[in-house]
Amino acid sequence: MDVPELLESASLLVPEETATENDVTVRDVWDHLVHDEWEIALGLLEEFGDDRPLPLAFWEKPADAADQLLLERSAAWCHWRGSEIRNGMVRADLTLRPAAEARRKTPISGAGVLRPMWDIGHLSPTGERAVGIARLWVEDRPSLAPGERATVRLVPLTPSHWTHVRPGRQITMHEDRTVAGTAVVLEVHRPSTAVPA
Repeated sequence: MDVPELLESASLLVPEETATENDVTVRDVWDHLVHDEWEIALGLLEEFGDDRPLPLAFWEKPADAADQLLLERSAAWCHWRGSEIRNGMVRADLTLRPAAEARRKTPISGAGVLRPMWDIGHLSPTGERAVGIARLWVEDRPSLAPGERATVRLVPLTPSHWTHVRPGRQITMHEDRTVAGTAVVLEVHRPSTAVPA
């Protein structure tokens, strides 16, 4: 499919009465598609899905369109949202340790590249700490520097290891044996058991 077809197809998967926080509706997307304003239409589609879960196919189509338009961050975001449906998502308030107190001296990428380890309360059979691994996306920012705080989204690589995690729980981020940051869980979304097309 070409870009307009992908975006139109995605828009048809959004219930017509749905509106974003900024009162954007599917009709707004269609208006931009009619005028060949594909990048704007794609940006509007990316705003959907926070208030109401959308099917995996919704996120796959804008991801393909963004890939064709060479919009790397948009493509990464849409692929990310698809992985949230497949693997679940933990949203948390993360504070990285300051550079003077931690091994990390440079900012982490905010676009889902980093896959840190997380102490989520599991122990190994020998009684040692067992960590879970989750990819990390920083909301509304391109990166997060040591000492900074932001809301992040985590996609577990092994969702079954995260079933006990609940809002209010404190978890710690590790890139090695030392603590790289501390997060408080804000919300948890389990993987979709039946991923609709």
